[in-house]
Amino acid sequence: MTEQQLPSWADPSVSPADLDAQGVSRRGLLRRAGLFGAAFTLGSAAAPAFASAEKRGFGGEDPRLAYLVGDHHVHSVYSHDAKYTFSQLARAGAEYGLDWMVFNEHSNFGHAHYGAELEHAEIVKARARNPRQLIFQGLEWYIPAAEHCTVFAAPGPHETELLTQFELAYDGKLLGYTEGSAGAADTARNEAHAVRAIKWLAQQRRSGYVDDVLVIANHPLRLGIDSPHEMRAWRDAAPEIMIGMEGAPGAQGAALPGWRGSTSIRGEYENKPSAQSWPGYPPEAYVTYGGFDWATATVGGLWDSMLAEGSLYSVTTNSDNHRTVFDTWKNGDWPAGQNFDNTGRLPDPVNTGTPQPGSDFWPGEFSRTHVGVTRYGYRSVMAGLRAGRVWLDHGHLLDGLDVRLKRDCDAGRGVTLGGRLRVRKGERITLYVTVTSASRPNPRGILPELAHVDVIRGAVRGPVADRDSWRAPYTRVVQTKDVAGRKGTYTLRIPLTAGDESFYVRLRGSDGNRHGAGYLGASVDPNGPIPHEPGNGDPWADTWFYSNPVFVDVGGS
Repeated sequence: MTEQQLPSWADPSVSPADLDAQGVSRRGLLRRAGLFGAAFTLGSAAAPAFASAEKRGFGGEDPRLAYLVGDHHVHSVYSHDAKYTFSQLARAGAEYGLDWMVFNEHSNFGHAHYGAELEHAEIVKARARNPRQLIFQGLEWYIPAAEHCTVFAAPGPHETELLTQFELAYDGKLLGYTEGSAGAADTARNEAHAVRAIKWLAQQRRSGYVDDVLVIANHPLRLGIDSPHEMRAWRDAAPEIMIGMEGAPGAQGAALPGWRGSTSIRGEYENKPSAQSWPGYPPEAYVTYGGFDWATATVGGLWDSMLAEGSLYSVTTNSDNHRTVFDTWKNGDWPAGQNFDNTGRLPDPVNTGTPQPGSDFWPGEFSRTHVGVTRYGYRSVMAGLRAGRVWLDHGHLLDGLDVRLKRDCDAGRGVTLGGRLRVRKGERITLYVTVTSASRPNPRGILPELAHVDVIRGAVRGPVADRDSWRAPYTRVVQTKDVAGRKGTYTLRIPLTAGDESFYVRLRGSDGNRHGAGYLGASVDPNGPIPHEPGNGDPWADTWFYSNPVFVDVGGS
């Protein structure tokens, strides 16, 4: 399929209930079915999928996992600025191998009063007819004084009511709580309201009103208005709810050469600092690096400064689909007397036969978030996200990644992404990284090849005194493994030694096509992602994977 050709499943007249009848490939689900059968028998039905790690002794043991692929940031006609029907997007996700996806429509009075219920009816029908496609309903929250977040709940009798109550009571745009500049009269009130919002969600989970709810910050450095102290405040308000941020934004097709213009940047990170921006961010923070947000891509930067406090804060990636590159559909025309405010829904799109403006890829086409689970289901995906069992890739760079860290004196599997290994001072430990290389061409027709795996290590020093700190001075790339030419499934064994203090390790790798000294210098990151030239950022030629960290808690000798 060429980029200019419209896939057969992009017909809005076909509902997601007709997926299998229409012959849509479910290979992303089917190829993992055998693994699910083994992994999902590990726990009893009465036990939670993810129990809290016991810390009674040294070492650690995590269960075997299957990884489900998903996208938590998708917009349909139920968002005021998007284009596609729910059916088009659900079918796209199935075609590109997604196991789970979140429809997080923009906050809007029309959405709150009409659209949320209309979309919910479509979601319920799709869930019933296609139980192996996990479809969440969500909301893109305009954070008071800041950017956006994905908010989504587990399926249940109150999922839509939770989202609409939250939207009307806590959305910064709907309330007019957008001011966030330093020293402005309303900034403190607005920032405090964002914290109250997250605490309210936590209370709805504790009370059993909903089974589960999660929040993920979207495109945090796009405008530079998510300050470090705000991000820490959201996390600390309820770390079981506010679990992380987009490590890489959607809109990855924005800078395809010759497509949108000479100033285009991957992710549509095309902004300059404004009065609303936090003044401590450098100008270089407003572009992407290998398609990743500066906060994630900078070794020793903002993400690492939060991890160095010893608390998990996850990263994800997604499509943020509004308008797909090379697509030929346009928004339909409004019937007389109708608009988004009084319907909560855009008219169905119309096929023009001519490519239309757009920056996005279909869900699962380019950006993928992989979540480790022990069972197949909604709550298992949410539990895996909360536990931090997450890695992400662009361009289908890898078929699989499994990470385990264990003491050399222990048998068993050790701990995995998001986990904590307890060790003695000076103890020898080994990081096992099992890679499964890409076995088929990606949707662009390229067979991706991983060139290197980087091991990033950072000291854990506890909570910072300055809540606006974005530096982690004791984090750096400590090893780079050249894996060019390696195919199939192979395991890298990386020896580590526990020193005097606790630390974490995380992984990163790329196709090797574009890299250089990281933002904080070659001594910290000799082969990191770098910005592309404006207007010349072909995402398929610069693909990376990132993993969440594994923490090592150092105890007595």
